[in-house]
Amino acid sequence: MLVLFNKPYGVLSQFTSDGGRWQTLAAYINIPDVYAAGRLDADSEGLLLLTDNGALQAAIAGPQSRVSKTYWAQVEGVADTSSMAQLKRGVTLNDGPAKAVNASLLDITEPWPRDPPIRVRKAIPDSWIELSIEEGRNRQVRRMTAAVGLPTLRLIRVAVGPWRVEGLAPGQLRTLSDDEAFAALRRKSRRQAAFL
Repeated sequence: MLVLFNKPYGVLSQFTSDGGRWQTLAAYINIPDVYAAGRLDADSEGLLLLTDNGALQAAIAGPQSRVSKTYWAQVEGVADTSSMAQLKRGVTLNDGPAKAVNASLLDITEPWPRDPPIRVRKAIPDSWIELSIEEGRNRQVRRMTAAVGLPTLRLIRVAVGPWRVEGLAPGQLRTLSDDEAFAALRRKSRRQAAFL
């Protein structure tokens, strides 16, 4: 089984508490024996995949996996085509180089309200960008946007491989069978191979 969950802000990507201030998945998901395929920081929102199938988990988030993850980032400052090109060329982080598979400007308003809302500074504009990566290092997207002078204020994962968050409000989920999930991965792989 594959669970697609729109993780709200302030929720850990695990079922047990770390004793801190964050909620856990247990507040939203009552499906036994599923575990996150990858992680999403508590202060990030959006699509989190969970599964009870080890092979599916490895295909999505294992060390050999090349499943892309797409984010919408609300950043402090005015993003432009030059900063998007820099993200695609690559930036140097403290744990090595990182580059976006794709980076583009977004002309959107807030996809859904966040509780609590981001801090707004009237004198400093903000903008939205879309960024896709194939890695998943700790806080990678936030560190990449900061490296080009655009600190992330809000981060929403909108897609993992062939699956998107559209149609799921924060805190909602839907499930797919293993067969449906593997079929979607195969279709996505074939489409990517056609462009190589």
